[in-house]
Amino acid sequence: MMTKKKALFQVIFLLAVFGLTVYGVFHGEDLGEMMEAIHSASIGWLIPGVFLVIFFIWGESIIIWYMMRSFGIHLKKRICFLFSSVGFFFSCITPSASGGQPMQIYYMKKEKIPIPVSTVILMVVTITYKLVLVVIGLGIMLFGRGFLHRYLEGILPVFYLGLALNVLCITFMTVLVFHPVMAEEMLLKGMDLLERIHLMKKKEARRQKLRESMGVYRETALYLKEHKKVLFHVIIITFLQRMALFSVTWFVYRAFRMHGTPAADVIFLQAVISIAVDMLPLPGGMGISETLFLTIFAPVFQNVLLPAMVLSRGLGYYSQLLISALFTVVTQLHYFCKSLVS
Repeated sequence: MMTKKKALFQVIFLLAVFGLTVYGVFHGEDLGEMMEAIHSASIGWLIPGVFLVIFFIWGESIIIWYMMRSFGIHLKKRICFLFSSVGFFFSCITPSASGGQPMQIYYMKKEKIPIPVSTVILMVVTITYKLVLVVIGLGIMLFGRGFLHRYLEGILPVFYLGLALNVLCITFMTVLVFHPVMAEEMLLKGMDLLERIHLMKKKEARRQKLRESMGVYRETALYLKEHKKVLFHVIIITFLQRMALFSVTWFVYRAFRMHGTPAADVIFLQAVISIAVDMLPLPGGMGISETLFLTIFAPVFQNVLLPAMVLSRGLGYYSQLLISALFTVVTQLHYFCKSLVS
């Protein structure tokens, strides 16, 4: 569980980034004209966008529920939805989405789920989540040359950097999972080097913690080898999750009664933003996501670009934040009441 000091820092950091984002995006803009454009958008096209966000959160809960069953743990789907909501809420408000999984493990422990089991499940969720993003990014790079030059000329370095960071991350995680002995030796040698040049103090406790964490990767590798069918299904669900969230922007496009840009172009442009910001240490990619949207969607939304960005981010990120926050409160109340009964 997060310490109060750390939680306070996260809140201050989130508010600071949010404030800077609002100032950077809206400074010098005609807010009255923007609100008028937003009010003109068809709500009939925006409502499905909200359901896509709920589907996005629900998708992870189905993955957790499905994988728990492979361990012989039978949980109700609504409990898994609470776990999923907690994960998304804390991922939304912490840099690099670092707070989501520790909080999920904390609440899973309340259901008497062993920490090694919950850790392996969430490790697989993380790997597949990033794997799908990398596959989409590589697909765009290899097969969408025209798409890249039509929309992304101005931000190609940012896109390639984000894709490279994601590839490095998934490669590193794969090495950790499938070659844990080699990875452990590399990390220990790296630690020795840092200690020799006095950038890190020698602590046996740190080495012991590393060895324990490598045990998690060994368990994950064993799970993946024994549950290939489960992994395949998890990848499919994760892909649908990702595409659902990316599709929110297309519903915003239709809400403004616009035509001419194929749905696939709008969806994959939103995917490009996610690829570019996924590894950045900003909560929800706040600030950079808005800037990239205003850059690459300019030829798509034209004179309603800023209102479209507000609605797209409002649905794709801020509604996700609010929905997951609501169910995080429900989660806390659920386990508080459960503790009173027991």
